[in-house]
Amino acid sequence: MPEPMMERSEILRIHGIHKTFSAHQVLSGIDLSLRACETVAILGGSGSGKTTLLKLIAGLSRPDRGQIFLFGKDIIPLSEQELLPFRKRMGVVFQGAALFDSLTVLENIAFPLRLHTRTSEREIRTRVAALLAQVGLPGIGEQYPAGLSGGMKKRVGIARALAREPELVLFDEPTAGLDPKNARMICDLIAELRRTVCETSVVVTHDLQCAFAISDQIAFLDQGKIIEVATPENFRRSSRPEVQMFLEGAFDQHTPMRLAEGRLTWNNGPA
Repeated sequence: MPEPMMERSEILRIHGIHKTFSAHQVLSGIDLSLRACETVAILGGSGSGKTTLLKLIAGLSRPDRGQIFLFGKDIIPLSEQELLPFRKRMGVVFQGAALFDSLTVLENIAFPLRLHTRTSEREIRTRVAALLAQVGLPGIGEQYPAGLSGGMKKRVGIARALAREPELVLFDEPTAGLDPKNARMICDLIAELRRTVCETSVVVTHDLQCAFAISDQIAFLDQGKIIEVATPENFRRSSRPEVQMFLEGAFDQHTPMRLAEGRLTWNNGPA
């Protein structure tokens, strides 16, 4: 397969990705690119393949065919050992936070630093304290995950993903399972990190409010294909009926929406 031309600023380029599970084709020819300091939100209904695509980008799964260029290199043919340098340049925020229950918050965030770096314990503690402050949870380093709310666990997961200052962060449904207040808090945090840290991110979500708030581009996944990639403003105006059905709120669980005179309207005013 010929290699697609990558722009110098591109962090990620996905080309012709197909993935099948038990004869069910989940992804059928995915193409997508991401530039440095850009956030792309991947929207789609339940079972549309959003998380599958994220796992492929992280190298946690392999496609049936296609190419994924990460930092200029096709990672699909690479062995687990060869993938390690690429994974070290990424941070992943898992849907359920995936914290170690037997470790304190400090130990959870410090884990990748202790495992992959030679950072001193003093520097690690300083780094963890700064990260906890950055995600709005100063002073909770000695607590255990069992004592944290769902929103707090998500923020600790974000802190851990940022521990090694990754060049790319992958978010899998960062607001899933949260009440509207905590969901908004997580979205605001991602937006703030994007402004202050200039993170390059892929955010898989079904949360329209969050997608519009944090992304430069929105990609819509439907029946195994990305059928629309647009800025948030142009996404609202999409002529595709599948996108308009999504915008009308069929998949949104937090805020009722409607389309009025070509504008997306939330229950508390125009978006």
